[in-house]
Amino acid sequence: MLLQWWSAATSALESLSRAQVAGVTFVSLAVLVLEVWAIVRAVTRGHGVQGTLAWLFSILAFPMIGALAFFALASPSVRRITLKRRRATAQLRRGIADEAGAAGARPSAAAHDGDSLLDLAASLTELQPTAGNVAELLTDNELTFERIEAALRSAQKVIWAEYYIIRNDETGRRFLELLAERARAGVEVRLLYDALGSIGIDAHLLEGIVAAGGKARAFQPMNPLKRRFAVHLRNHRKLIVVDGEVGFTGGMNVGDEYSGRRRRSGVRSFRDSHLELRGPSVGSMAQVFREDWAFSGGGALPRLHTPVAAASPGSLVAIVPSGPDQEHNASAFVHFAAIASARKRVWLSSGYFIPDESTMSALVSAALRRVDVRVLLPALSNSDVKLAALAARWYYGKLLRGGVRIFEYEPSMLHGKTLVADGQIAVVGSANVDLRSYRLNFEVGALVNDAKFASVLERRFVGDVARAVEVTLEMLARQGRWRRTRCTIARLLSPLL
Repeated sequence: MLLQWWSAATSALESLSRAQVAGVTFVSLAVLVLEVWAIVRAVTRGHGVQGTLAWLFSILAFPMIGALAFFALASPSVRRITLKRRRATAQLRRGIADEAGAAGARPSAAAHDGDSLLDLAASLTELQPTAGNVAELLTDNELTFERIEAALRSAQKVIWAEYYIIRNDETGRRFLELLAERARAGVEVRLLYDALGSIGIDAHLLEGIVAAGGKARAFQPMNPLKRRFAVHLRNHRKLIVVDGEVGFTGGMNVGDEYSGRRRRSGVRSFRDSHLELRGPSVGSMAQVFREDWAFSGGGALPRLHTPVAAASPGSLVAIVPSGPDQEHNASAFVHFAAIASARKRVWLSSGYFIPDESTMSALVSAALRRVDVRVLLPALSNSDVKLAALAARWYYGKLLRGGVRIFEYEPSMLHGKTLVADGQIAVVGSANVDLRSYRLNFEVGALVNDAKFASVLERRFVGDVARAVEVTLEMLARQGRWRRTRCTIARLLSPLL
């Protein structure tokens, strides 16, 4: 009997061992298939050599974890998403063409005749630049939100708003409550917020907007079961259109760090740049919102009638939306062309700075042509994304050796995204000079051709530089080996940021 028990126990252990081996073999095979599939997708998705190599390194260096991170973060479904976006945009623009044809309207004469940069923007976005606009630069945090809130309160017909971040703090709740209040007053309120950037948004206040008759939608909901789920493709735009008459865009999200309310509690607010527009350019901003709303499943919104001109002669303005749905990224191309065509000076600021090779070449070649090239960035101590700030510093040496001047803003986190060239051309928007803005994010900005407006932005830049520290090659040489190593590692990871 004892021998029978022993034989049965031995047989059971052997069966269990075989099952464990089979289980391990199955798991190993599954991991291998996952990694091979991730490598194939990384190579074939066409997102540049740097990004591809970074992901291949991650997949091979961190078995299973690297592959899972790729599918969660690298947007392998970008092609399906961009095709959907292009179809939504094409459908809306066909509707505009049909309306114009039925009315017997002809395309308006180009107000930007002879300006190659505005021509470029029009070709990239299919939105025509307009004349007769009033453009006002907003840089004071509290004043900016006072202007936005005043415009919202005065709305009589429509409020269309979209933001990357709407915080669940005093500023965010105040903003949502104001939208609900205007919806109760009979104003057509449409709110589009990014599902990831606004992940903490107050759901109760969103319900209040809907209950009041408005509508709110999330851009790219965080649902991995959806076929077009992608963590990386975010709506980084900041845009408000009120009654088709006034619009706001720029770098400021909705939160205490942007409105200046943090300053009251002793915490430094972000240093940012925003723009208020009046005139026909607001119509282009409204068109951007219509396309985003349709893409997010909200349906087709009617076109807004906008004033022919708010001022004479006013500012020439091109609204520049950009995103992964474009064959040529409009933000990247406009930045490159503005830098490459500068003759006297080109000054830019960016909250995050991870330039591609084209932008690096444009900056250095402009400096070598004796153009005054200056780049204003946040100091590492103030950056809210330390890894991105470290990656930016990897590029300093090449830029400085090429003659580019670099300044680090000290008082607070510099978040503004601006460019001003030759005292005539200015760009204010949501796009940073980095790989994310140039490849993954949906962005929007305004290209303003107006010497008066450019001079205002130049004065702002000079004032910020006065409170910044200029970086030199000698300073870089004094950096320790560990600091240089951290910058190198951050730069290698920059395509993943």
